[in-house]
Amino acid sequence: RLFLSMADLSKPRLGWVGTGVMGRSMCGHCLRAGYEVTIFNRTPAKMAPLISMGARAASSPKEVAEHSDIIFSIVGFPRDVREVYFGEQGIMAGARSGSILVDCTTTEPTLAKEIYAAAQAHSISALDAPVSGGDVGAREARLTFMVGGDRAVYDRVLPILQFMGKCFNYMGGAGSGQHTKMVNQINIASIMVGVVEGLVYAYKAGLNMEDTIRAIAPGAAGSWSLNNYGPRILSRNFDPGFFVEHFIKDMGICLSECAKMRIQLPGLELSHRLYCQLREMGHGNLGTHSLILAFERMNDLTIPAQQLTVLGQPPAPAPSTTAAPAGK
Repeated sequence: RLFLSMADLSKPRLGWVGTGVMGRSMCGHCLRAGYEVTIFNRTPAKMAPLISMGARAASSPKEVAEHSDIIFSIVGFPRDVREVYFGEQGIMAGARSGSILVDCTTTEPTLAKEIYAAAQAHSISALDAPVSGGDVGAREARLTFMVGGDRAVYDRVLPILQFMGKCFNYMGGAGSGQHTKMVNQINIASIMVGVVEGLVYAYKAGLNMEDTIRAIAPGAAGSWSLNNYGPRILSRNFDPGFFVEHFIKDMGICLSECAKMRIQLPGLELSHRLYCQLREMGHGNLGTHSLILAFERMNDLTIPAQQLTVLGQPPAPAPSTTAAPAGK
């Protein structure tokens, strides 16, 4: 088949590569919507919750592609994306003409374009569709999608994306989704620094930290990061919604793209240095809000765990994993 028919798209067979913090929830929504899904994860145990929901386990990304019409992927690093797509047992080795590939990993725009070109050469369609919203957004099906590729392909996949998210943005040709995600990460990098600096200041000033968050959140200082990660920081719950290691990867991609564009972003550069220091402290597998630990060290203090009342307890974190990313 050269193209999927509309009948096929009413209930296409889905494939899913990467069932970590983000992928597990995203794939779960597709299973609940009644789709037939074949899955692969390099750590087999990570597939168990989805298998119990009816997913079929495959032994490789290639096998996933062989049994699927639309293949989603969300893994960790650009090297993982390259292996998943172009390896001997990769998606491209098993995908058929007419298949659609949707990579939700945050990766290099140039790699997204490379996947798109390779897919086109085999009458396969490809979208780069990174997401934002973290583990909470994935669990609650409230993710934001930033998508690059052919508009017609985006329109055909959108009904499936709608089971996983609340905000959908077609950004242009191949690589545009990844460039948009870079803008997202640049903003988050500086916002997170502001959040933890503000909390350190509040602590040293003797303020009630929960009351402080409640006071500033509705105004211009409010942000998703403050509202969602502030309570976790106060509870000293640093389980990952998004890994420090993966955020450093994203900022590295941003800085590489900045070099190509010949632009300087000093806020991004500072955030990157601070997160690298956090990784050197041994916290690469904690959540990005654990940046507070680096600020505690540089200021020779430890903020004790707070018993939250008005803000309530933060959402239950997804279990820690190194097999797949937590996105964004």
